[in-house]
Amino acid sequence: MADHLLRRTAATLGWVAGAVYALGLAGVAWSEAEVGDGANSTPAPACREGFAPETIEGLTHHRASYLPLRFDCVREDGSVYVSDPDLVWMNWTWAALALTAALLFLGMHYRTELRGRRTAVR
Repeated sequence: MADHLLRRTAATLGWVAGAVYALGLAGVAWSEAEVGDGANSTPAPACREGFAPETIEGLTHHRASYLPLRFDCVREDGSVYVSDPDLVWMNWTWAALALTAALLFLGMHYRTELRGRRTAVR
């Protein structure tokens, strides 16, 4: 019973980690796709919309990353600001969930091996 519960919990956490990563991946890909897509699309709309004018002053380009999930906006002086702060919690969440799923999976196999060793000793 406990092995079945551990297996299902690890699988569920793995699926949720994948879903959170996919959500963040879609956000980065969407921001990347908006660049160069029609009038007023460069620099990236994700770097301009919702920010104060002094924040976007000197904006030249962006940098996208899919691992870890990031969409950074770069100014002329080389300074960077994050276009979407939600990507920070998404990175931590999917990584923590994936790590927990992996540890549960390894723990389940360790428990099975330990049980087998105890049975062999008797």
